[in-house]
Amino acid sequence: MRTHTGGFKLSSSNSLVYLLSFGRRWEVHFRDHKSKTLKNNRNFGLIIILIRHLLTKNQSKRRQEIKVYSSITMTKFAAAKIMNACVHSTSALLYISILLLIIKISTAIDTINTTQSIRDIDGDSMVSADGSFKMGFFSPGSSKNRYLGIWFNKVSVMTVVWVANREIPLTNSSGVLRVTGEGLLVLLNHNESIIWSSNASRSARFPVAQLLDSGNLVVKEEDDDDLENSLWQSFDYPCDTLLAGMKMGRNSITGFDRHLTSWKTTDDPSRGNFTFRFDPSGYPELILTENSIQRYRSGPWNGLRFGGPQLRPNPVYKYEFVFNDKEIFYRYQLLNNSILSRLVLTQTGDVQRLTWTDETGIWAFYLTLLVDDCNRYALCGAYGSCDINNSPACGCLKGFLPKVPRTWDMMNWSDGCARRTPLNCTGDVFQRYSGVTLPETRKSWFDKSMNLEQCKSMCMKNCSCTAYANLDIREGGSGCLLWFSDLIDIRQFNDNGQDIYIRMAASEQGMKLSMT
Repeated sequence: MRTHTGGFKLSSSNSLVYLLSFGRRWEVHFRDHKSKTLKNNRNFGLIIILIRHLLTKNQSKRRQEIKVYSSITMTKFAAAKIMNACVHSTSALLYISILLLIIKISTAIDTINTTQSIRDIDGDSMVSADGSFKMGFFSPGSSKNRYLGIWFNKVSVMTVVWVANREIPLTNSSGVLRVTGEGLLVLLNHNESIIWSSNASRSARFPVAQLLDSGNLVVKEEDDDDLENSLWQSFDYPCDTLLAGMKMGRNSITGFDRHLTSWKTTDDPSRGNFTFRFDPSGYPELILTENSIQRYRSGPWNGLRFGGPQLRPNPVYKYEFVFNDKEIFYRYQLLNNSILSRLVLTQTGDVQRLTWTDETGIWAFYLTLLVDDCNRYALCGAYGSCDINNSPACGCLKGFLPKVPRTWDMMNWSDGCARRTPLNCTGDVFQRYSGVTLPETRKSWFDKSMNLEQCKSMCMKNCSCTAYANLDIREGGSGCLLWFSDLIDIRQFNDNGQDIYIRMAASEQGMKLSMT
C-alpha cells in the first residue's frame, strides 16, 4: 500500500478533494460524502490540470499557494474558469492573477452560464459580488415546500425579497436552476419538468445569469453589462418587495405592469389578497386593493411627492416619479448604501418601509402607509373630508350636508355628502379649499402645459367639471387637473395639503373649508 507523506484538502458540496504528496509526486483524490470512499478524482479532473501547472513553478511559492487552495470551496464553475486560464497562461504574473480569480469565484459565485446549474440537493447558491444578496432554495416559515428565491445575505433574519416559483412549489430538494442556450432561466423538478421559467424577446449567443449587488437577477449576454440590453431581469417581476432601483409602474405602450402582490401567508409566498400598483386611468396614482376592493390610494403626484403625508424628503432615500408618453413609474434610491431598507406589502395589506438595525437585529419600521383611519379609501364618502384631529373624523365640506343623516349619525359615512344648493352651470362659481389631499383622480383629465387661469376657464365651460387644481405645486404652480365626477377621498392635511377649487352654486361663494 502506498503511503502519502503529506497533503491538503479542498471541500465541495458533495465531496472532499485531497491533494496528496507521494514523495516528489503529487496526486489528487476525492472522498464522496455518501460513499465515504477515497478514489482517483474524475469529477475534478480539471483541478489536476491546475495543480500540475502550479507545481511546475518555483518551490518557494508552492506551499503558500497550495495552502490558499486548502481554505476555499472549489466548484465546477471555478474549475471551468481554471481550465480556460491554464490553457492561456504562461507567465508568473498571469498565473498569480488566475489564482486570485479562482479564490474570488470560488468564494462567492454571482454568475452561471449554460454549463452550470444551481442544485438544491447540493446546497448550491449564488451570492452578489458585494455579498449583499443571495439566491438559492429555501422553505418559508414552517413549510416543507421548496422555493427558489433571493434574500438579504448580511442580516441575521431570513428576509426573502423575490421568489421565482411562488405559485408552483417544489415538494422536495430536487430543484435545479439552469440557463438554456436560448437565454432562458428554467427551474426543473425531480422529473426534469420545467415548473418555472423566465421569458425573453430575443435569443442570445452566450447567455449567463448574474445576481447583481442590487438584488436584481438578470439574464444577459456574457460581456454586456448594460441592463437596458438584458434578456430578462427579476426587477421586472416584483413579488411583495420593492428594492432600491426597482421600478413600480406601467409601460404605456405595451401595457406591461410592475406591481407588488402580498404573500398569502408567512409560510406561503403565492399571491395573496393584496395588490399595490398604479391606476393608469385619469391622472395616475398608486392604489392598494384587497381582491377587487380598493383600500388605499396615494393621491396624485404634485411635483414633489404623492398627495399623502408619508412621502417627504428624508435622510434614508430619495425618490422619483416618471410620467411620460412611454411609461409611468415610481422608484427610490438609497442615499447611503450601507443602510439596508425595503418597501414591503404585508399579508395583512399594509405597505411598510423597514430598515435593518444591527444593534437590535430587527427590521425597524420607518413608515407605514396606513398610518391612521383617514388613509382608508373613501372613509367619508363623496364630498366628505377626513380630519384625524377631529372626533368623529369625518365631516362634510362647507356647502354640503350628509346625504343620509340617519346613517351618518351612526358613524357610517360611506354615503357621503350632497350639495346644499344645486348647481345651475351658467351661474356657478369655484370655491377654494386649502390644506387638503386631492380627491381620487380616476375620472380626471390633465394638461401639463396649462396655467391655473386656463384651467379654471376650461372647467367653467364644461358643466360636468366638478373641480380643478394645479398639477404641479412647484414654483408657484403649473399644469391643470380637472375632475368630472363626485369628489371622493378628501383628507384635511394642513402641513402638506394643496388647494383645490370646487364648483359651487353662487350662493355658497365665500365659504371656507370646515366640517359639518
